[in-house]
Amino acid sequence: MNFKSYDYTEEELQARIESIIKRQSENSGRREALKTIFQSIDFTTLEASDNAAKIDAFCAKAIDFQNNDMGISVPAICIYSPFVKQAKALLKGSGIKVATVACAFPSGQMPFELKKKEVEFCVEQGADEVDMVISRGTFLEGNYDEVYNEIQAVRDICKAPVHLKVILETGELKSVSNIRKASELAILAGADFIKTSTGKIAVNATPMAAIIMCDTIKEYFEATGQMVGFKPAGGMSMIDDALTYYHIVRDILGDKWLNKNYFRIGTSRLAGKVMEELTK
Repeated sequence: MNFKSYDYTEEELQARIESIIKRQSENSGRREALKTIFQSIDFTTLEASDNAAKIDAFCAKAIDFQNNDMGISVPAICIYSPFVKQAKALLKGSGIKVATVACAFPSGQMPFELKKKEVEFCVEQGADEVDMVISRGTFLEGNYDEVYNEIQAVRDICKAPVHLKVILETGELKSVSNIRKASELAILAGADFIKTSTGKIAVNATPMAAIIMCDTIKEYFEATGQMVGFKPAGGMSMIDDALTYYHIVRDILGDKWLNKNYFRIGTSRLAGKVMEELTK
């Protein structure tokens, strides 16, 4: 399909963000919003210091979150691929999915044949979801077909029921047109979700990037009837940060996106904070 041409200015986007937050804050119940957010959190540890003992404790914490009177749970954990098999065993029967990152996360700088081998390993280990990074250097050179073909090849490896989330790293793409183009490529190549960021650079998820990405998802849905998920990730330290993305998704895409199948939030810091407020 041919997407429309959008010519946003940063000033227009900022005004739109403020309008969305004001409107949705007035029309959304905070408690219900927080319950949705908690059930959308990909509980994440992606540190060089991760090891088997830490993954044991991390999975135990994810399961412990289920000990609440609301019947809610985080939908998935996100970890490095060497720990996928371990986590799958630890989480068996919990309903919590195991996601992992791939394609030379976070830089994307690796020969593509090796990236494919990495993704194959993730799937063989039992990953339910794969969060791949695009090759931003390739994209910024204008080699869009190569980026598209890489995503499509990873999609072919991640056959259903494995879900593919495509990380754009919007903080490196920077411009409206780049974020828009990368969103289009990822969706057309078969992404189940488009995701803002790795959480490993200075500028991660931003409301401006979220609006551009959600507008692209909406246009694709209106043209095809196919829903694509959205995942903001990185840079969220306060509950109100997560609420901003909830409001943007609700305003642009609607309530049918506000579930774990189409809305995820990449953070580990907020899970405890959100549960603490919900159980006060």
